[in-house]
Amino acid sequence: MPSPRSTATNRSGAAQRRRKGELHGSTVAMLRDLIITGALAPGERLNERELCERLGVSRTPVREAIKTLLQEGLLHARPNRSPVVVALEAGEISALIEVLAAIEGLAGELAAPRATDAFVAELDALHDAMRRNHARKALPDYFAANKAFHRRIVEQSGNPVLLWVWDMLAPRVDRARYASNLWPRRWSTAIDEHGGILDRLRARDAQGLGDSMRNHVRNGLTALAAALESEPGRP
Repeated sequence: MPSPRSTATNRSGAAQRRRKGELHGSTVAMLRDLIITGALAPGERLNERELCERLGVSRTPVREAIKTLLQEGLLHARPNRSPVVVALEAGEISALIEVLAAIEGLAGELAAPRATDAFVAELDALHDAMRRNHARKALPDYFAANKAFHRRIVEQSGNPVLLWVWDMLAPRVDRARYASNLWPRRWSTAIDEHGGILDRLRARDAQGLGDSMRNHVRNGLTALAAALESEPGRP
């Protein structure tokens, strides 16, 4: 049987690993948020010392977070130089539209017949939160409710592979969607489109919900791709 000392050591090691994992996760989330919201601009070079001060952490979690965001495609590595924030490009956004429209369209078709009254009420509450935050121009709070709205539909599809792919794309999608709402007219239109998605969901209209989801993706990100085509780096 393990001795009391070895048991205590094992527990201490597990607690340290858990704290390290939590610190890594929170640092990644904070750094990712700076990129998604544009606080770190496209093309901006990362300065580890400044990031440590900004995020209130030491260099080790910052360096580990940078590795994660390099893998997610939000940062670009350069030989013997600091990484930079990846620029938003029209071609990549256009490619993202094709994939995301297919994923969310299929999710809508699968989610509609599975939707319960409680699920519809949950999405209705998220839509209300989006409208309130839009009215007070609180884009970060709006965006949080918006992401939850979309992810819940993918979850409701009942397809774990679909959800896994959606989550893998989430960092790039989040950045593109956040940027698309920087145009007031598009932001207002997005509110109306979410209302249409809810109408199709209430009706348990699988084809209609799928089409609404696909059109919503295309409408938002096509405008962003067009803006980047005419004025690269504008967002």
